Amino acid sequence: MSALKPGSTIGIIGGGQLGRMLAMAAARLGYRTVVLDPQGDCPAAQVANEQIVAAYDDAHGLARLGSECEIVTYEFENVPVEAAKSLGANHPVFPPPRALEMAQDRLTEKQFLNDAGIATAPFKAVDSNESLADALAVFGGSGVLKTRRLGYDGKGQKVFRDAGGDQTAGVYEGMGSVPLILEGFVPFSTEISVVAARNAQGTKAAFDASENLHQGGILKRSTVPAHVQPKTLSAARAATLRILDALDYVGVIGVEFFVLGDGSVIANEMAPRVHNSGHWTEAACAVSQFEQHIRAICGLPLGNTARHSDCVMENLIGDDLDEAERLAAEPGLVLHLYGKTDARPGRKMGHFTRISRKS
Repeated sequence: MSALKPGSTIGIIGGGQLGRMLAMAAARLGYRTVVLDPQGDCPAAQVANEQIVAAYDDAHGLARLGSECEIVTYEFENVPVEAAKSLGANHPVFPPPRALEMAQDRLTEKQFLNDAGIATAPFKAVDSNESLADALAVFGGSGVLKTRRLGYDGKGQKVFRDAGGDQTAGVYEGMGSVPLILEGFVPFSTEISVVAARNAQGTKAAFDASENLHQGGILKRSTVPAHVQPKTLSAARAATLRILDALDYVGVIGVEFFVLGDGSVIANEMAPRVHNSGHWTEAACAVSQFEQHIRAICGLPLGNTARHSDCVMENLIGDDLDEAERLAAEPGLVLHLYGKTDARPGRKMGHFTRISRKS
């Protein structure tokens, strides 16, 4: 694959903050961007060259996107697979649609990871109250019930602890009567994630792992370096690179891992896109995850993933946005706001990264 020439146009499906940061990175490298999103004046549209206001599966919108760009990417994993495949008939679509298929269904995702030799939490498919009761019995009455499709930041989940069969009545219907998965609890000590990239030539590069803290199912803080054993970091990195090769992947991926008491890791989930836990790279690395993604999909050499600083990244969620002015006055802090005006509870409004001398 020859490199996409500066001045070419990249199509981005999805206009949230990740699309916004991808558009900003693309502009730095001399590329134009067209964003497709149903919400007018979405965060990405504020910095892109153009927005197509259309649903993600709108045939006319997709056709227009295809007519205006040379290459297509996306900012979130719930893009309709058929939309990505239709665009792929005439344009390179990266990451490949197969990665979407693997990530959109939690059962398929875990089966793929296991087939790749990567351990996960134990899991059972659930398609009725009866199968839920059976699965809970296998897992000692405890686990996390999740919708297999959609759901993020803690949505579409129900936790069971020491539950009996009498606690499963009506649960399947209450979850929407959709395919579900029950995941057994894992006695992990912390969670880390690895953000890595692969280009069309098979070259791979990984950023340092971050140690993550969640609140209410939403990522609150990522710390780099992660306070885990070297063997843990090596295992997580190796597993992430294995996933990239197994998917013949092009672009940036984020993979979350649970760290067990003995320092080993099991994969929690993968995201075929730039990842919230990699936002720190824009402040502590010469090449951010967003630029790395643009480099990978456009056929440019991958950038150096070494960090020049230690750092802590925190999301600004909901009313946390009120702290922006105070944070902007803090030395050694990089502030990034997403251009959203409605600070609803649980909504990511921006993030900031405190950098410090590398240890």
